Amino acid sequence: MNIDVLANARSLGPSLSDRAEAIETQRRLPKDVVSDLQNAGLFRLFVPSSFGGPEVDVETAIASIAEVARHDGAAGWCVMIAGTTSLLAGFLPEEYGELIYGPSNSCTGGFAAPVGKAKVVDGGLSVTGTWEWGSGSQHCTWIGGGTRILGKDEKPIKRDDGLFAPFVFMDPDDIEFLDNWHVTGLAGSGSTDYCTTEAFVPEGRWVQITDANPRLDGPQWRFPFYGVLAAGVAAVAIGLLDGAVSRFKEIATLKKPQGSSRTLAERASGQTVLSVAEATARSSRSFLLDTLGTAWERAIEGDSLTIEDRRSIRLAACDAAQRCSDALVQLGREAGGTAIYLREPLQKFVRDGQVASTHAMVAQRIYELTGRLALELETDTTLL
Repeated sequence: MNIDVLANARSLGPSLSDRAEAIETQRRLPKDVVSDLQNAGLFRLFVPSSFGGPEVDVETAIASIAEVARHDGAAGWCVMIAGTTSLLAGFLPEEYGELIYGPSNSCTGGFAAPVGKAKVVDGGLSVTGTWEWGSGSQHCTWIGGGTRILGKDEKPIKRDDGLFAPFVFMDPDDIEFLDNWHVTGLAGSGSTDYCTTEAFVPEGRWVQITDANPRLDGPQWRFPFYGVLAAGVAAVAIGLLDGAVSRFKEIATLKKPQGSSRTLAERASGQTVLSVAEATARSSRSFLLDTLGTAWERAIEGDSLTIEDRRSIRLAACDAAQRCSDALVQLGREAGGTAIYLREPLQKFVRDGQVASTHAMVAQRIYELTGRLALELETDTTLL
């Protein structure tokens, strides 16, 4: 299906800015926003064309996520979660791939770390657990959760077929949402905890992300899921900084700091902070797209990504999230008292950026992982 998701994101963006206050107040995406994002195909970025999806390349996915985040961080975050999770459509058995991702309104998400408990039962698994960080899960059509298979003694086991930590897809009717998402940033993302008790998941309605082999043959599915997720988080951070730079320009042309006869735009400090922020956004985007482009060329040739490809993606994503977060703080500080009011969009960009940079896929500790690999030290690459 010919769906131009990036053009749709650009067209939809201004209306998301207009609804930013409602998004934050409701602590989740309002129904009209969800509907608009669904209709734009932005929750289905990697859904294969055989299921009626956009099946975009990785660069288009990153650009689309950043474009949405430039107007509203929470909306961008939810697009990132749903869009990156849709990559799993190429790994699921065809029966479940079509069931979950075939409908035009399909939207998936969930917390991938294996904190849930799964027990083998006739015909599948019985799943019990509580997961944090359920971003956008309240508007998902299917909700995922990472699990660990346990034996009768409650100790982890591995099935004869190698299954030990599947990311299972659950029906929303089996899920209870816990109203505990009261946070400083990305408040509208609805990243609440969610839980289930003895939910039945039929055989095969899962993907073991750490060692899954794709069912579909295409460059998207030669990319590591966690690498794409990290790049998506970085795209949100870059988009937030883009939005903050635009807003800072507006503030700077009007504001005269107390005791000054010159506007912020006429002051050296304002000019410098703005330039650094712009350079940070542009260089972060270039580094990220460069690493993704190199990996994409390899994937197009039909080759698996190398450890260096994967390392570079994670380094670029981590660096983007961390540097954009710092640049956002500097913009907020330079804007002074103007930026402390909740009515001012700039402070929301700043708060959202601080939360985005704490995501496990781009947190500062990733520098250690990429550094160890660069130094050829023995390193666990399971989540690379």
